[in-house]
Amino acid sequence: MILGEYATAEAIESMRHRLGLDRSLWEQFIGFVHNFFTHGDTGVSIVFETSSRELIAERAPVTLLLIAMTCLFAIIVSLVLATLAATHKDGLLDHMIRILPAVTLGMPIFWVGLLLILVFSVRLRWFPVGGVGEGWLGILYSLALPAITVGLSQIPSLVRSLRAQMLEVLESDFVVTLKAAGIPARVILVKHVLRNSALPALMLLGVNIAYLMGGTLVIEQVFGLKGIGSLLFSAISNRDFPVIQGIALYCAISVVIIGFVIEVASGYLDPRTKGEQ
Repeated sequence: MILGEYATAEAIESMRHRLGLDRSLWEQFIGFVHNFFTHGDTGVSIVFETSSRELIAERAPVTLLLIAMTCLFAIIVSLVLATLAATHKDGLLDHMIRILPAVTLGMPIFWVGLLLILVFSVRLRWFPVGGVGEGWLGILYSLALPAITVGLSQIPSLVRSLRAQMLEVLESDFVVTLKAAGIPARVILVKHVLRNSALPALMLLGVNIAYLMGGTLVIEQVFGLKGIGSLLFSAISNRDFPVIQGIALYCAISVVIIGFVIEVASGYLDPRTKGEQ
């Protein structure tokens, strides 16, 4: 399949030897595990003729920065919307905030990306159509629209979680006591309500990190970003199996590590568990 249907027997045998397919399955497995844990590599790319580790390391900064910008955008917007919804419970603003963000849940993320490109890049010309700019400001500017696209898919679940937690905290006894003591509502909201409501949303974001990473890889292809996503699609198109395996493994390990870090951080930041720890 890699060489095409007209490949000669010599070419096929050479490729089998290059991929290690002329060895037993047990030898292939041992060699793969040893190479990955000792060198962090899953083999040499068939297309680029370099190690998959080097290719992934070269593309990783763009993807990691895009994920960080997406998380920052989603958290800030979700905090604002959830606060407005909780402080205007059952009002018109509350209903609008609960309904409008949920609309994006039914839209494929690549379709949302194309729509935003058409409106903000082609029509309004506020953002570049694609690619990565030069310099830190250029890079951040070019990644802004992709980050907004992926962040829109995370906002509905975060808003629902934050709103529910805020309402629970606002109706708790200690908040009622603070109000009776004459503490300003803004101080109560910022110092107590947001602090006690943010942790569940942070844990929810950790649970959704796999979906967030998958959406980021797709959006990179839509916006023409030279990140891990475009490398993955190129590897799939060219049947570059070592690169595909490397990306899959590193993404899986990243999801596990990020989830573990968020779980541990939540345990230390939660005032209800500090005494137990």
